[in-house]
Amino acid sequence: MNTSPSRCRHLHRIAAGVLATVALATVCRAAAIEPLASIRQAAQRFVAAQMPTGEVGIVVRAARLDSRVRLARCAGPLAASLLSGSQLQSNDTVAVRCRRGAHWTIYVPVRVQARLRLWALRAPEPQGARLTPADLAPVTRLVSGMVAGYVTDLAVLAHSTLREPLPAGALLETRDLRQDFVVRHGQRVTLVAAIDGIRVHASGVALEDGRYGELIRVENRSSHKVLQGTVGSGHVVYVTP
Repeated sequence: MNTSPSRCRHLHRIAAGVLATVALATVCRAAAIEPLASIRQAAQRFVAAQMPTGEVGIVVRAARLDSRVRLARCAGPLAASLLSGSQLQSNDTVAVRCRRGAHWTIYVPVRVQARLRLWALRAPEPQGARLTPADLAPVTRLVSGMVAGYVTDLAVLAHSTLREPLPAGALLETRDLRQDFVVRHGQRVTLVAAIDGIRVHASGVALEDGRYGELIRVENRSSHKVLQGTVGSGHVVYVTP
């Protein structure tokens, strides 16, 4: 084999050219891959755009994608959508698509949470307890979903009691509270009906106990007709003629 200095220099030049070509090809291949971060961001932006106007404290997180995923770089902006016919849930899946320069779809799990100021019990409370603001301590928590069902307005405490006993530290939820009875069986109430846009008032009698918002039977004192109506505040029952 010819190992003269000129021959070696020639081989070095060829080897350098091959290595440069391989390195360039590697860089080009890497540049042609869609970054996983951009896919996750597209899913998060889509979900964030679905939030109601004025919502604050909403946190949207897309799941980390498998690092082995290799998708061709998209020549245009990524498109995102929910699965056909579905409505946004606290834990959902977003389809991220490329339709320019490449054609692919990847499904990204996304979680929606809300940072809320909630209320926790300072001490254990028995069933039927009527809580006051002093019985609760404010806490800030990240909870799943936008409407989590937690009590945020303590005004409801004045007209409700606990359905079940709760331990210290429990976060107070609306389902933990039972509304007080607004009317009692045999009590006189005001019947309110809307007829052709006009509100008509009449005197009535409650035929059963009723909490705010519940449907009860009432009797019109003038006609003695039995009706059903929804209990409102101030001993008012809204009936349908």
